[in-house]
Amino acid sequence: MEPHSVRRIAVVVTASIFSLGLLAVLTGLDSGTRTGTMVSASLGLEEGTTNTLPSSHRKLLSHGTTVEPNRIWGDKCSKSDIVISQGPTPPLPNGIPTYTVEIMNMCVSGCDISGIHLRCGWFSSARLINPKVFKRLRYNDCLVNDGRPLINGGIISFQYANTFLYPLSVSSVVCV
Repeated sequence: MEPHSVRRIAVVVTASIFSLGLLAVLTGLDSGTRTGTMVSASLGLEEGTTNTLPSSHRKLLSHGTTVEPNRIWGDKCSKSDIVISQGPTPPLPNGIPTYTVEIMNMCVSGCDISGIHLRCGWFSSARLINPKVFKRLRYNDCLVNDGRPLINGGIISFQYANTFLYPLSVSSVVCV
């Protein structure tokens, strides 16, 4: 690498760090210990007064409310309580890509969920999957855990092998 390039990179990195530090000071992200004149002036704060921000500049959740997933009156669980994540894993020896799927019961009210059906298209795998864990019943309908309850906080996982990742989403559940 030429000396010009190394010097140029050093200058760019130094300028970036300085700019980010200056931005943090001006926006008050420096742990709130300092109050700069520029910040006070831009917020309309006067010298000699308490430096509290007006409450209209940000929205806060009130303390007594909780955000619930989409629930029908009386239901203690919903489809949104099942979280599906999947990602690539090392391929099979013959080169077919593999993916690991994790299906989690994240019910906030402590419920167990059974009869978990997923939209899965024409799901298939070159690697055998235990049908008690996951099986395709018909087009776009796959059953998780053989229909048995997935306990609150429980995770069920499996691996499949195919040339592409299948998009999976919850189509229906039964609250236990």
